[in-house]
Amino acid sequence: MSITVTGRKMPVTDALREYAEDKIGNSMKVMDINPLDAEVVLHVEKNPANATPAICEVTLRTKGHIVRVEESEEDMYAAIDVAAAKVLRQLRKFKTRVLDRKPHEAAVAPVGKFDPESLMAEFTADEEVVRVKEIEFAPLTEEEALVQIDLLGHDFFAYTDRDTNLVNVLYRRDDGGYGLLKQTE
Repeated sequence: MSITVTGRKMPVTDALREYAEDKIGNSMKVMDINPLDAEVVLHVEKNPANATPAICEVTLRTKGHIVRVEESEEDMYAAIDVAAAKVLRQLRKFKTRVLDRKPHEAAVAPVGKFDPESLMAEFTADEEVVRVKEIEFAPLTEEEALVQIDLLGHDFFAYTDRDTNLVNVLYRRDDGGYGLLKQTE
């Protein structure tokens, strides 16, 4: 377990570094997930109109997964406290959903028997799909997909690229503009 504390456009004092390492480290130790690396970035917004200028960003990397938390508060120590609590919640969720997931009994059932009741119970055990929508993936260009996402008013739009015949996902970014997820060939 390693913790890296850095400051963005601000010096990080030894007391602040030790506090961040202690708080984030305690959250990480409680879950006992190995290997687990943390990167803590601290910075302060210069805008005087911002009521919560102290920002603490925490990025955890473990076993091919990334957990990211960003919190802002009036004081840097308070931002670290809130971020540490949020990290603990995220790690609990990660551990219960990914690491502690037990194989379902239906997976070890004989292949010859098909029981739709147990299959439905397995699907509704964790989460429930509340809506299913069937769509056609019409071949489109990127420009046509941009028009469609604006017409629909959705945050994302999936389509088949006309040139490559692969599935792409176009999404609206929070900071403005669009992002495109392309399927590898």
